[in-house]
Amino acid sequence: MTKLDGTSLLKKLPTVRGRLDANAPLQDLTWFRVGGPAEVLFAPADEEDLGAFLKGTPEDVPVYVIGVGSNLLVRDGGVPGVVIRMGRAFMDAVLEGENRIRAGTAALDVRVARFAADNSIDALTFLRGIPGTIGGALRMNGGAYGGETKDVLVEARGFNRKGELKVLSNADMKYTYRHCGAPEDLIFTSALLQGKPGNKDEIIAAMDKITASREATQPIKSKTGGSTFKNPPNNKSWQLIDKAGMRGFNVGPAKVSEQHCNFLINEGGATAAQIEELGETIRARVLETSGIQLDWEIKRIGIPASA
Repeated sequence: MTKLDGTSLLKKLPTVRGRLDANAPLQDLTWFRVGGPAEVLFAPADEEDLGAFLKGTPEDVPVYVIGVGSNLLVRDGGVPGVVIRMGRAFMDAVLEGENRIRAGTAALDVRVARFAADNSIDALTFLRGIPGTIGGALRMNGGAYGGETKDVLVEARGFNRKGELKVLSNADMKYTYRHCGAPEDLIFTSALLQGKPGNKDEIIAAMDKITASREATQPIKSKTGGSTFKNPPNNKSWQLIDKAGMRGFNVGPAKVSEQHCNFLINEGGATAAQIEELGETIRARVLETSGIQLDWEIKRIGIPASA
């Protein structure tokens, strides 16, 4: 069984101005409320601190980045290496040019949508429907209610594993449906988003409509990770799951939502292993009944408890 040893790992890591914690619990940092610890958890003080840390960290040390944990499943054995949590220093949203917003990657999508509305900037309303951060939206080409990140992104800033600052254009991101083709090791720090002039009252009304729709159709008050599987071409995942007879199916306290079949719920006391087993059972059943292979939209990191 793999034993995480954050105290030993700390000795290999550079000095930072932010915070480094060994064997740090991650369970309460994810919306599923499951999972083991990070061998080391790093909260950078700012962009410069993050770059220096990456530059000074041995390349054989695995590095992962998380936001608010809305679209994330941390396995029960924890995450070897360093987990970087983008915090307060990356939460700002500011105006930068005409109808443009520079948003840190820890800024909640809904907060950026509200900031845009307050400044009468349209075209970013869809962000109200994404339960996560700008960083996650960049990495997954997050979208909802007719809009996608690729529709509004001008450029993204971030560091590679060597601590080199990179600025990527929209084209550099190589976006497709719920996928970003930028290098996997790139840790985004901010995004420049392009909106268009709009009427503040109309934008707020559109956001309220999205809010009402989510409350009516999604289990947003449950311990869930949001949409579990990507929609296959010309199909909707929830419909395929429903047709496979999986609505309400459970593995222990891990359950398919009765309200929306593409949401998995921790009803209390579920393990990450049970949630992942539930997801894989759904995939197998859908493949059996429809011939269609569902792909995970939720990011899974770490090792099983038995590894």
